[in-house]
Amino acid sequence: MAPGGSIRAPAFETLSGLRSLAESGRFKAWFLDQFGVLHDGKKPYPNAISTFEKIASHGAKIVIISNSSRRASTTIEKMKSLGFDPSLIVGAITSGELTHQYLQRRDDSWFAALGLSCIHMTWSDRGAISLEGLDLQVVRNVEDADFVLAHGTEALGLPSGDSISMSLDDLEQILKQCAERKIPMVVANPDYVTVEARALRVMPGTLAAKYEKLGGEVKWMGKPDKVIYRSAMTMAGVDDACDCIAVGDSLHHDIKGANKSGILSAFITGGIHATELGLGSLEDVADTNDVEALADKYDAHPSYVMPAFTW
Repeated sequence: MAPGGSIRAPAFETLSGLRSLAESGRFKAWFLDQFGVLHDGKKPYPNAISTFEKIASHGAKIVIISNSSRRASTTIEKMKSLGFDPSLIVGAITSGELTHQYLQRRDDSWFAALGLSCIHMTWSDRGAISLEGLDLQVVRNVEDADFVLAHGTEALGLPSGDSISMSLDDLEQILKQCAERKIPMVVANPDYVTVEARALRVMPGTLAAKYEKLGGEVKWMGKPDKVIYRSAMTMAGVDDACDCIAVGDSLHHDIKGANKSGILSAFITGGIHATELGLGSLEDVADTNDVEALADKYDAHPSYVMPAFTW
């Protein structure tokens, strides 16, 4: 038992790859994260494409679930450009896609109550996010805004559709003004950081966490919220969570989200937590005690643990 008499979470199983899980046929649906698992944003990880193909060949329905702030179609095109065969997946669901759908349909009571004027935080170097089809009015003056929409951490959207580059500090100053007005925020990418060519890049979830600390209300559209897992199950045509497994590199997002949704999970240690775990390369095997300590820190408990997305 853990301190205080509570029962400790079941220990995870350490694997060298995913072969045994895929060949068992236990899981009808596989929910795969992309950044930090399949690729680093610039190139696929070693053996990732062949492992992806082998999982599909065993009859699994694969859905890419990602906290990308971009639409699902962009994610599929990105994977195709990196050498992954999109015909092997059922589809992709991203936090950006969910955000777009909820803002467009307005059939959810929380979204129905939002106005149409927003402060838009977006990308510049990575390419701004289009708001086409949403009938939103982007404003620069906080006094004119009904809510904050956070797609990125590099720029502020302009009414013209263009954007102006801004530092994180500048964006946080705008958030302080928004918090004073008590307007809500929709975050279209709940990640705090992501892996990009082995470096970590700050994501919109960092702004959202800051906003909550300022007293602002945040609607988190993606992992670890159950909404994205429910959407993935619907897409895969699976009703029972025990028929699914989620593979990801973020304890707070991928693994905690799977925990909350009743889905088993496989934690890839060579992703965003590699430095915390003292890992220098994708081949390095994390110390079990270190993984357990990190899982306790994030209160996110994987079913399986392995160094990389390999067979």
